[in-house]
Amino acid sequence: MDSSAQLNAAVPPHATSTIPSALSEHKTGPATLILFAVLLLLGLIYTAMSLTADVTEAGPTTTQWLPYFLLGLALLIALGFEFVNGFHDTANAVATVIYTHSLPPNFAVMWSGCFNFLGVLLSSGAVAFGIISLLPVELILQVGSGSGFAMVFALLIAAIIWNLGTWWLGLPASSSHTMIGSILGVGIANALMHGRTGTSGVDWAQATKVGYSLLLSPLVGFVCAALLLLAMRAFVKSKELYEAPVGNTPPPWWIRGLLILTCTGVSFAHGSNDGQKGMGLIMLILVGTVPMAYALNRAMPVDHVTQFVAVAHVTQISLDKYTAPLSLPPAASTAASRDTLITFIRTKELTPEALPALSTLTGAIGERVKESGSLANVPATNVTNVRNDMYLVAEAIRVLDKNPAVNFDADTKANLTAFKKQIDDATKFIPLWVKIAVAIALGLGTMVGWKRIVVTVGQKIGKTHLTYAQGASAELVAMLTIGAADVFGLPVSTTHVLSSGVAGSMAANRSGLQMSTIRNLAMAWVLTLPVAILLSGSLYWLFSHLF
Repeated sequence: MDSSAQLNAAVPPHATSTIPSALSEHKTGPATLILFAVLLLLGLIYTAMSLTADVTEAGPTTTQWLPYFLLGLALLIALGFEFVNGFHDTANAVATVIYTHSLPPNFAVMWSGCFNFLGVLLSSGAVAFGIISLLPVELILQVGSGSGFAMVFALLIAAIIWNLGTWWLGLPASSSHTMIGSILGVGIANALMHGRTGTSGVDWAQATKVGYSLLLSPLVGFVCAALLLLAMRAFVKSKELYEAPVGNTPPPWWIRGLLILTCTGVSFAHGSNDGQKGMGLIMLILVGTVPMAYALNRAMPVDHVTQFVAVAHVTQISLDKYTAPLSLPPAASTAASRDTLITFIRTKELTPEALPALSTLTGAIGERVKESGSLANVPATNVTNVRNDMYLVAEAIRVLDKNPAVNFDADTKANLTAFKKQIDDATKFIPLWVKIAVAIALGLGTMVGWKRIVVTVGQKIGKTHLTYAQGASAELVAMLTIGAADVFGLPVSTTHVLSSGVAGSMAANRSGLQMSTIRNLAMAWVLTLPVAILLSGSLYWLFSHLF
């Protein structure tokens, strides 16, 4: 069966005639295939050269080949996730411009890919490290070990499997939702394998925050798109704006410009938000495998290092006002402090030992950085420990900040906040080549496989053809919602916002909804979390035994 027949078979008989001929007759030309292959090859070469240069400059941490093989495999899988994410979510941006004939399919997909690329390059990184904080703390500290690789492989492969499955069925499920479920599955499985309850393997406060953003985004999309369409009807009296396209005729220039603008905005916002999920995991892989190059920000200026040491000193003094340091030899004290903070971060229970442990590790970090003179000069044998200690202190400060039982004075709060910022500057950085590699993977993903979900979003949600106003309303709400989530570091679902926005515009327009599609979408959204949890948890158990 050719692609046109497959496409028509996927659409209800009463709606087949509404498929834009440019879409039903769309074929991938040789020029597109050549461009795809060239960009893919250039991306792989650039990634390999950049990684090799960084590792060579920092000095290899091992002469064994296995860690580097696992590093390469993990990077390919992480970039593969972003590639699948690209073609799975392309429909969110291009469906409306294709179905209103504002742009031809080939050009729309290429346009979306370019702005996905730019979105990744200009992203803040907040979402990337927000995703990492959901992972079990002990696995983050051991990411270069067998358990760490098992974690990364399990959650990425589980997310790819579910994304490919929903894409094959033409269901616009959420890549963000899938990734969160995969992370929760690894956390639960890890806790059960170590004799703890499954609930202890997840940072439920952070997961709840992310969960709210994922659950509320469809409601925001539905309600806001409906209200925006009603507002447009009240204030914009242009009749043609509320009519379905006739044939393949493009809309008037000002409507076309509005639709292209919203398509551009959604593409950019999608790249900025969704691209960061892969970046966070790639950085975790790099930190665990080649810590000398990526565990600490080697580019931090010396004057910033001086400030870092000073802030660490005053923070320790502030904490010592509330507790006496642990009365153990320095080495034993540091090791005990790590164990105490790991337990504190996992359980969120403030024990009498927590604050002394935080004070001890804060002082130890400051002393080690002071002795080295700069982050680039931290000895290879100490890099991993310094990075892990920084992570523990930063996470402990984050947890303390949300504990109502903690009653620090204003100076102590300010010092803790300032020290956490210093730690974030030293550890939460993303090299340019990582952004470019993810941007290429996501951008190339938009060039393939998009047709199945475009049909669902464009014509299987409502009973009538998408009008110009409906397309603009759904896209504008999606663009603004995802952009706002990126600013606040929340991973929202582009798919949920856009699909529900189309449904909201159909409801406001009294166009009717295809309830069979709505039920399928709802089922996919409801099943995403439990299926991803089960898949990633099972794969983590399997990979843990293999590694």
